[in-house]
Amino acid sequence: MGRFTDEELQRKVQEGFIVESEEDMTETYKRALITQLTVQGDTELISAPAYFMAARDAPSTNTMVSATAIIQDELGHANIAYRLLEDLGVDRHWLLYEREPAHFKHPYGFDQPLMNWAELVSANALYDRAGITLLGDVHRNTSYGPLKRGLVKVSMEENFHLRHGEVWIRRFAEAGGAAKEAVQRTLDWMFPMGVEWFGMPDDRKHHNAQLDFRLKGMTNDQLRRTWLKAVVPLCEELGYDLPAQYDADTDEVELTYELPCQYDPEARRWLFNETITWKQVFERWKARGPMNEQYVDSLRRSRFAVERLLAA
Repeated sequence: MGRFTDEELQRKVQEGFIVESEEDMTETYKRALITQLTVQGDTELISAPAYFMAARDAPSTNTMVSATAIIQDELGHANIAYRLLEDLGVDRHWLLYEREPAHFKHPYGFDQPLMNWAELVSANALYDRAGITLLGDVHRNTSYGPLKRGLVKVSMEENFHLRHGEVWIRRFAEAGGAAKEAVQRTLDWMFPMGVEWFGMPDDRKHHNAQLDFRLKGMTNDQLRRTWLKAVVPLCEELGYDLPAQYDADTDEVELTYELPCQYDPEARRWLFNETITWKQVFERWKARGPMNEQYVDSLRRSRFAVERLLAA
């Protein structure tokens, strides 16, 4: 494909070389990049119908406008990733409209229903924090120049989404009573989703091409730990209960349950006493969650409706 072997390219990118085109890539590099961009695009895309479902519970016109702006941003972020994939020879129409819903590669957390405003803003605070943790690392470290440039816009807008969520869960905490309880009920099932967001632990990972080719800089466990050290102290400050504890002296977070554990998607409840294997977790991720088909269908249905309207 390109002018380098895998070993040569790995050495060059670790020394600061920036890949700008397929001419600079090896097949291994390209495959790893396509996987990374597909996860990125699918995650941004599927967040849109998830957030839209909850945004219908917005408490005012102003808050609906804020939620709609976030949804618009997420669709724009997905387009950036899919556009870069198109440059690599991946058919965007196939990605969006022909893949089986179960073949989308977004985190399992976005296969769960978000049903009200408390769940939307909690997702902004937790899931968008996860997105910033991942994409911020990619932005700082990626060896792929077009992605580094594209993430400038994405990073600024994701920070707005995150602050929107953190401001609102603080408001719910200060209001107390039923408002705070609504966020607490959400965090009970959403926080462990965030812990899983970063994938298999490092000792279970067998493929490290994204690190070897400097498509990202941090391991799964390092990313997870960074997210925990942002989320847990904030929630403790606001008086929310999480199955985790932050130690200010060591600046570390310890989960108070054994990872991984069983999840009941019907009840949206974690069974912390039922430990399972990572193989079982991977099987759950692969099978997708309860909203997978509905979310994908909602995105496709809108496109087909517009096409019918224009053809009339």
